[in-house]
Amino acid sequence: MLLLRRAMDDLKGRTVSLGALVERALDESLAALFARDAERAVKVVQADREIDRLEVEIEEECLKVLALHQPVAADLRFVAAILKLTNDLERIGDLAVDLSQRAASLAWQPPIAFVPTLSEMADPVKSMVRRSLDSLVELDSELAREVLIADDEIDELHRRAFQEVTDRLREQPEHVDAHIQMLSTSRYLERIADHATNIAEDVIYFLEGQIVRHETRRRTTEGSGVERPVE
Repeated sequence: MLLLRRAMDDLKGRTVSLGALVERALDESLAALFARDAERAVKVVQADREIDRLEVEIEEECLKVLALHQPVAADLRFVAAILKLTNDLERIGDLAVDLSQRAASLAWQPPIAFVPTLSEMADPVKSMVRRSLDSLVELDSELAREVLIADDEIDELHRRAFQEVTDRLREQPEHVDAHIQMLSTSRYLERIADHATNIAEDVIYFLEGQIVRHETRRRTTEGSGVERPVE
């Protein structure tokens, strides 16, 4: 039992380290984007190798824990949650790279202002990632549920940003490439928020044994006025 507890603590520590790397990559990619700083963007791309390495390392450790200790109940849920949420963290790291590539592209184009809503999305998305990780560290399912609620706001901001960029395209067709980069940026931020939501859902599953994934999707679909397909 003591060996299992040490292994679980080690998994949690490695996951927190991975989360810190991902948060830093997201912060740097957004800073590079809004400053149109190509040099800073390149550093984010280079740092992604360490995120990938640590994600694989954690996955291998999870498999070792399952094979050697055969955890049950809450311990098994914890390992399952770590396996899933580290994949989401790695995907956020990949999206930070995508944002950095947009930053590098914009750095070589005539400077035009970002649409207002795009700038509004950045801090709430970063907050969602931070709170999803805090909910794991603090074992706080209520904090995790706050992340689920915040995702609705990001979806609405994404819709607004899309409309703003579409309007700009009509007004400034000569800047079509830059506006396409902004559309991509909005989509990447929305996807990062989705991955933060996934992490929060996994934390709730670990702490409460409750799968809330389908409830979250149902609430989002109903709030958008879109009918769910018959399954």
